[in-house]
Amino acid sequence: MTDTPSPAPLQSALLTEATGEAIRHGYFTRQGGVSEGIYRGLNVGLGSNDSREKVVENRRRVAEWFDLPEASLATVHQVHSPDVVVIEPGYDGTRPAADAMVTATPGVVLGVLAADCGPVLFADPEHGVIGAAHAGWKGALTGVLENTIDAMEKLGASRQTIVACLGPSISRSSYEVGPEFVDRFLAYDPAYERYFTPSSKPGHAMFDLPTLTVDRLRAAGIRAESLGICTYPDDERFFSYRRTTHNREPDYGRQISAIAIREV
Repeated sequence: MTDTPSPAPLQSALLTEATGEAIRHGYFTRQGGVSEGIYRGLNVGLGSNDSREKVVENRRRVAEWFDLPEASLATVHQVHSPDVVVIEPGYDGTRPAADAMVTATPGVVLGVLAADCGPVLFADPEHGVIGAAHAGWKGALTGVLENTIDAMEKLGASRQTIVACLGPSISRSSYEVGPEFVDRFLAYDPAYERYFTPSSKPGHAMFDLPTLTVDRLRAAGIRAESLGICTYPDDERFFSYRRTTHNREPDYGRQISAIAIREV
């Protein structure tokens, strides 16, 4: 399993500038994995029907990019919730049901999986605290981003020094939703109408999840940006649940976005 290219994740200019060498992060694409067929590339989804051996090897390659063993890669069983867990020293590999993680422990890689939903990586280099959140529409609406920031603060972080970036996720041009979806958001806040534009299908709208995500991060008092990359049209680099559904494929892979505090 060594004849494929190495993973070459994308990176955030904001996170890179803010963290320097103390914290490393990457928004991994499909490049550099050993999975085949519809899972081709770096599929890290333990919940997919891909070969478990290949998924474990792909996860090992992600950890290796951080110069750490596979056992250091912490992920959760994502359930579209606002829930956050703290990864303590001595992480044992368990995957609790949650959608975000925070830690102040060096040598632990926090990884969130996505295939259209928004992967958000957080860092406070001044206080040595990091976070990672899986923010689909439900998580973003119910507070997973704000809860991640709150959990970082409990570990000693400060909103004044936290930075965050949204990685590749589905964009407005590819995210058509029905009227009941729009109604749910307008019931939460009528001003959220700005995240919807009419689609060509009567009664439907195009939803701008990335802008909602970044707006909520900034409203929470932190500096934030987006990579501005849509997962749906780029099947060479990204898995996409919606694209898989439209193509009537039986399953789909997941890419990972990850961050770690370097060990001294």
